[in-house]
Amino acid sequence: MHTLSNVEFMLLQMIAEHRQASGYDIMKLVEQRGYKEWANIGTTSIYVGLKKLSDKGWISPETSDEKSGKGPTPTRFVLTEAGIRKLRNEILDSLSSTRERDNRFDLGLAALPHIGKEEAVIALRKRLDFLGQASIKIRQKYESQGGASLPLNVRALFLHPFSLIESEQAFVSRLIHELLEEASRHGQNY
Repeated sequence: MHTLSNVEFMLLQMIAEHRQASGYDIMKLVEQRGYKEWANIGTTSIYVGLKKLSDKGWISPETSDEKSGKGPTPTRFVLTEAGIRKLRNEILDSLSSTRERDNRFDLGLAALPHIGKEEAVIALRKRLDFLGQASIKIRQKYESQGGASLPLNVRALFLHPFSLIESEQAFVSRLIHELLEEASRHGQNY
């Protein structure tokens, strides 16, 4: 179980990306990036998430002198040291151990600039191991229930995740390869 909701994870990312952000800034980014559609993030959840992150000590409010419009002066949030550590840990966890087609993995991908390439490669290699283990477990269950002799509709319930996992493994392998190529162009060795 994740200690951060997807909304809280996304909020930490956006605040880190912009060094500081208000709820309104984040709402605009959520709309621009389509988070509402693929991560089920709405306006209310943004403000509830900011409150929770603040209560946990992972972000800190800063009152801004900037004012646009007639409303109150916006409160901007910045990451605390604990928030930076939490974000890094969540990125690494989401990249290394979420199931195939999990929005959490997509959120981890969106946050790649907040960790080093070496850390990303290590987390993604762990993801390959995680996916391999998941595939083994599904295959064992498939075989124990009759394997190829199962009715098509039952086989499909096993074949579908096999296919998704294989595709995910190929994607992660390509991503690792690209990260390593980028690192070698910039003179980093792994």
